[in-house]
Amino acid sequence: MTTRAHAANDASVRPASESQHADAHRPMSASLVALFSLCAGVLVANLYYAQPIIELISPAVGLTAQQASLIVSLTQVGYAIGLFFLVPLADLHENRRLLAISGVAATVSLLGAALSTQPAPFLLVSLLIGLSSVSVQILIPLAAHLAPEATRGRTVGTIMGGLLSGILLARPLSSMLAEAFGWRAVFVAGAAMTLATVVIMIATLPRRVPEHKATYASLLASLWHLLGRFAVLRRRALYQALLFAAFSLFWTAVPLELANRYGLSQAQIGLFALVGALGAVAAPVAGRLADAGHTRIASFAAMALAAASFLPGLHGGAHGVIWLGLTGIALDFAVQMNMVLGQRAIYALDASSRARLNALYMTAIFAGGAAGSAVASMLYSSAGWAGIVAAGAGLSLVALAALMAGTATARNK
Repeated sequence: MTTRAHAANDASVRPASESQHADAHRPMSASLVALFSLCAGVLVANLYYAQPIIELISPAVGLTAQQASLIVSLTQVGYAIGLFFLVPLADLHENRRLLAISGVAATVSLLGAALSTQPAPFLLVSLLIGLSSVSVQILIPLAAHLAPEATRGRTVGTIMGGLLSGILLARPLSSMLAEAFGWRAVFVAGAAMTLATVVIMIATLPRRVPEHKATYASLLASLWHLLGRFAVLRRRALYQALLFAAFSLFWTAVPLELANRYGLSQAQIGLFALVGALGAVAAPVAGRLADAGHTRIASFAAMALAAASFLPGLHGGAHGVIWLGLTGIALDFAVQMNMVLGQRAIYALDASSRARLNALYMTAIFAGGAAGSAVASMLYSSAGWAGIVAAGAGLSLVALAALMAGTATARNK
């Protein structure tokens, strides 16, 4: 069943007041969309500052080389927990206040990371950084609520482009700051930018008080109902969880490959990470394709590209870094394109439940990402870069097979 068909089928179950209210909005101004994009990029960057510098952090706080990837995976586990238990509150409480509270908590957590000297406290604040950085997933459904149906895909796609830029620019910024001032300066800088973003959001973002009324317990219980109700949500969450596992696997392991095999410094690894930022152009493109009704074919293309993107990484020799860069660009493009296609599809399901739908979608995605990060160091140590390529391409092919099976099932109904 197509995205449009699902949207039509579910229109009757939306609360009329909220559905009509959402559709009555004029397109968001370019300046407001740009502001949302900037805030999304700064907030999501907190999840990725540690990724390229785990080899510097781990000995400083007493972690072994095999335990280093726990820093990244625990941050993503914390994010997944926050997505499931905190983001649904955006369907109950005023959104700007939630953004401010979570932003302040993220600032405190980042400062805690900068001050930690022992493994247990550092791993705890890594979890808390992920937990408190879920504010970005309150921001995106807010934008979807403000944007009218006709331009929702491109609006969300543009903001996701800002989010992707934050993910990809966090790595080079982290590497360069760590090389110049030490790894603790990375978390201090992140805390300062997050606090500045909180101030900007309080001063400029529009208020949104949801019409939905329920207790927190019933709100959480409704997550299971939504998951069981919408097959589109289940399928899109599975596809993107698999792709994000491949994405996290690559970006957690590639700094190790660049340092160990090619002898790159932290600053050079940071410059390498900049090439992945080229994948940010996928998000607005995906939004426009989804608005035009091309979700299925674009999803096929994204998953096939993700699988194929790992192949250049098998080339070694003098140009090995270039081939790895091509993998990074293509993989980031594919993963972000599929993410936006999925968001556009699930936001069309039920206007009054967008925060909860987004929470379920993103929880599954970051659970996949946490799994990919957790095994990256061990897999690289035991099987080398060939093992990373095989696992990453394999995960993408499983996603493609699931898409094909889901499409066949929908056609037979």
